Amino acid sequence: MRSLRPRPAALRVVLGALFLAVGVLVATDFAEARAGRGMSFGSRGSRTWSTPAPTPTAPSAQPMQRSATPQNQLGAPATRAPGAQPGGFFNRGGFMGGLMGGLLGAGIFGLLMGSGFFSGLGSLSGLLGLLLQIALIFIVVRLVMGWLRSRNQPSYAGGGRPDPMARDALNGGGMASGAAGGNGASGAAAPRAGFDTGPRGRPLQLEGSDFDSFERLLGEVQGAYGRGDRETLFRLLTPEMAGYMGEELDELDREGLENRVTDVKLLQGDLSEAWSEGSSEYATVAMRYELKDVTLDKATGRVVLGDPDRKEQAVEFWTFVRTPGGEWKLTAIQQG
Repeated sequence: MRSLRPRPAALRVVLGALFLAVGVLVATDFAEARAGRGMSFGSRGSRTWSTPAPTPTAPSAQPMQRSATPQNQLGAPATRAPGAQPGGFFNRGGFMGGLMGGLLGAGIFGLLMGSGFFSGLGSLSGLLGLLLQIALIFIVVRLVMGWLRSRNQPSYAGGGRPDPMARDALNGGGMASGAAGGNGASGAAAPRAGFDTGPRGRPLQLEGSDFDSFERLLGEVQGAYGRGDRETLFRLLTPEMAGYMGEELDELDREGLENRVTDVKLLQGDLSEAWSEGSSEYATVAMRYELKDVTLDKATGRVVLGDPDRKEQAVEFWTFVRTPGGEWKLTAIQQG
């Protein structure tokens, strides 16, 4: 009777393919390793679960994915707060967690049946083919999504504005006012189809110095994240946001990686909403910026992901909060 036990040489080939696929997917999981890592999270007061008003810089925003603010009006619980669930390799959701869970389950099933760890997937060649197909499909999906995102980013003849934050849109003028229903910097845009129509606070007027602060915070937050400077992040962020970004830095540490973010430059930005509620003032700003984003192996200094000589672009909504007369702090990031 032919033995079903895998041959050592074939087993080494399959294990090599498995580790290669896992390495590719781990790198993909950190593909956007800047602060926020391509997610939408944080709190925007009573507007946390509503979509920010569109602007020329970012015509749309992704819904909030993680927040400590309860989703009362929709009757759904808030996503977990920082620290509520451990991170780690097998605890990740989405594609990565599903793939590793499936491989682990198939291996355990094979062991229980007495035919080897990999027999739950049929054969050695079947496992190798499965890994290659999954990797190819995943790469194609990411390429298509990136192409769709690039199509949605507005382009302007004549290059970037001399004033990337579009301060001429303050107090009812410029491009941001047209996007917000004619109310400009007041942030009191009329309700739109599909938008939350609950309490929205009182309109807030901003000054040019506020936009200077937003631009400065963009560079300081990304720089502190790239250095792993938790003390500075705690000063620049709300406690909730500091907790989320601390989790991201912990995950990088567990994987033996470090993220370096440099050369952050705002290319274009405008106001989406500005309002006050209770003892807090909020401002949501759409920003398109460029940066160098590289992930390194801590032990060797080898570049795992990114190009040290190439700049990438991101489009995001950043929401800031302060007490009247106080310093602005970052309280939410939503992807454009």
